[in-house]
Amino acid sequence: MRRADRLFQIIQVLRRTRKPLTAEAIARELETSKRTIYRDIATLIGQRVPIRGEAGTGYVLEKGFDMPPLMLTPDEIEAAVLGAQWVAGRADPVLAKAAQDLIAKIVDTVPERLQPLALEPASGTPPKWDLPPESIDMTQLRAHIYASKKILLHYRDEQGRDSKRTVWPIAVGYLETVRLLAAWCELRQDFRSFRIDRMTDAEFLDEKYPERRAALRAKWMQSFSLNNVRER
Repeated sequence: MRRADRLFQIIQVLRRTRKPLTAEAIARELETSKRTIYRDIATLIGQRVPIRGEAGTGYVLEKGFDMPPLMLTPDEIEAAVLGAQWVAGRADPVLAKAAQDLIAKIVDTVPERLQPLALEPASGTPPKWDLPPESIDMTQLRAHIYASKKILLHYRDEQGRDSKRTVWPIAVGYLETVRLLAAWCELRQDFRSFRIDRMTDAEFLDEKYPERRAALRAKWMQSFSLNNVRER
């Protein structure tokens, strides 16, 4: 690996985590020596890259550091295009269009020699899902997740029974052929997963739920790891 590429990769490794990384860990990932990493980090610090830390305790990249946009490696281009292809075939229309726009921006931004990686990628995704249009506003659903606001769901289960549930939305998940809303259900007083294709309507309430979104998400992740969240 050229030294310039290695310096770039060190920044990438550091910006990927918030915890201090030792020179040994960085050297192991980049398949080089600790001495080389120490020397390269000294060079980066000398170039005013805001790296904080010291040998033995580890290094972190301070917030606010920014590199020129879309300095992407070939593998990063392929990963971004593959992910965008998947979203374009499985997400709601707004996100699907955003994924197509992302691929176009990558093609327009990367050097000409790298454009074939986006235009004719070596990797691909399965055919897009053939699902009926959602009966709820997915853009508003995502907005309520970010805003930590409650939603009153009108839901029909697999037996055709209708119910209404006030939920605290956490995240939209994608399974093989369906999308799910993970949420805290006020009726069940527990985490539940709701199939989006079984939602017949949704009332987006202005009321915030009482818990911080990050804390609720952490509890949900812990619950999910211990016991798969049940539907409804």
